[in-house]
Amino acid sequence: MSAASRAPLCSTSRIRSRRDALTTAAGAAAAALLLSACTSGGTSGGGDTNFVMGKDGISTVEQGKRDAVPDLSGKTVAGGQLDLKSYRGKIVVLNVWGSWCSPCRAEAPNFQKVSTDLKDRGVQFVGINTLDTSNDNALAFEKQQGVTYPSLSDPKGKLLLRFKKGTLSLQAIPSTLVIDREGKIAARSLAALSEEKLRKMIDPVLAEK
Repeated sequence: MSAASRAPLCSTSRIRSRRDALTTAAGAAAAALLLSACTSGGTSGGGDTNFVMGKDGISTVEQGKRDAVPDLSGKTVAGGQLDLKSYRGKIVVLNVWGSWCSPCRAEAPNFQKVSTDLKDRGVQFVGINTLDTSNDNALAFEKQQGVTYPSLSDPKGKLLLRFKKGTLSLQAIPSTLVIDREGKIAARSLAALSEEKLRKMIDPVLAEK
């Protein structure tokens, strides 16, 4: 893994404040994971996910060896309902973010720009807003960054726990997946992305038939 993806992403004080906020029994599992959230790029545990790491820090999986994305549905930050299955047949760029995460703020304009550029080519961007203790903070983030694509609300990190072990983790925020037209995970980044790297993740999947 590259030095950039190993660099600390969030301060200890921010992690502590969100740990303290998750005090209910329902949030106990997420709170335990939050102790290490945003500290480094990477996943916890192993798991045979067939990812091959590139020199640029982007991992890919060749066609025929990809795992299906888990069921992801629920309420959005904006208050509507979203089911990822409704985008089957399109390429989906799935970005995990939090309003409290500085690297997430840095990469958001890149995601919005590429989302706008590729919308007419069958690419749909979707966010997962995670570990935000207030939906108002998430809404403010979207407004400030000009984000127009939808984000599922996942305040306790439960949606991320649905992914196969070794795919996504609360230890790596922001993180991004590119999901192919068949609903399978084709590429992954466990660090903030520049516009150039984001396009580099998407382009090979766009070219697939």
